[in-house]
Amino acid sequence: MKIKFWKMHGAYNDFVLFDDRCGRFPVEDRAFIKHIAARHSGIGAEGVLLIQKSKTSGFRMRFFNPDGGEVEMCGNGARCAARLAFERGAVEKKMTIETVAGELRAQVMRDGVRLWMTEPSNWKLNGSLELAGRNLSYTFVNTGVPHVVMRTGDLSDVDVREVGSSVRHHRAFAPAGTNVNFVAVARSGELAVRTYERGVEAETSACGTGATACGLIAAKKGWSKLPVQVHTASGVVLTVGGRLTETGATQVTLTGPAEHVFEGTIEYGK
Repeated sequence: MKIKFWKMHGAYNDFVLFDDRCGRFPVEDRAFIKHIAARHSGIGAEGVLLIQKSKTSGFRMRFFNPDGGEVEMCGNGARCAARLAFERGAVEKKMTIETVAGELRAQVMRDGVRLWMTEPSNWKLNGSLELAGRNLSYTFVNTGVPHVVMRTGDLSDVDVREVGSSVRHHRAFAPAGTNVNFVAVARSGELAVRTYERGVEAETSACGTGATACGLIAAKKGWSKLPVQVHTASGVVLTVGGRLTETGATQVTLTGPAEHVFEGTIEYGK
């Protein structure tokens, strides 16, 4: 069986997308999903996304990490899914998206896609954990998936893979683990971010939910004000907006690009 796919990226965070409104994609075959995402033997991506029919929203988005595991949400991926779903005629420019994390709203614009995120939860603004005999300060918020945010003065000095992996697997975040973001704050209040992503198990060029977490934490801690520009490792700037409340934040938005790379077909089964 030949299955059509679209390769897209959001801030160079790249994905392989499938229009699965017919429900024929083999979601139970995690080895196939891992093969799709493999850089050297597959198509290569930091995530595999399915656009499916939904009984409650414009469409349902399912997201799989390169390890084959399904996760709740992906901000950069959702923007790509929104653009493709619109181009495929599944939805209008303004749409709703069903995800495991909850329903999102999105709008396709001339220069990108704006995504209204699910309400952030599980805030922790003054956390600490022991790592390699040191106590590290961190903040935490779930922006659809869990994110640790650690402020640093110079991102170039951070060993993102080593520290990120250690925090990601730390017992404080067991059993599901967490994504880990390192953020530097400019005098202007703009942010620069590097992210270690759970499931990818490496630093990625950008992470939409991570950029959102950093923007919200920065606003909560008084480092910046919303809306705030977030400079990703790829060099692409994402914009995080919203309104702070006593208990968290609401009307949270993530705005940025959703670009096509190429399209093709992949063979499944013999």
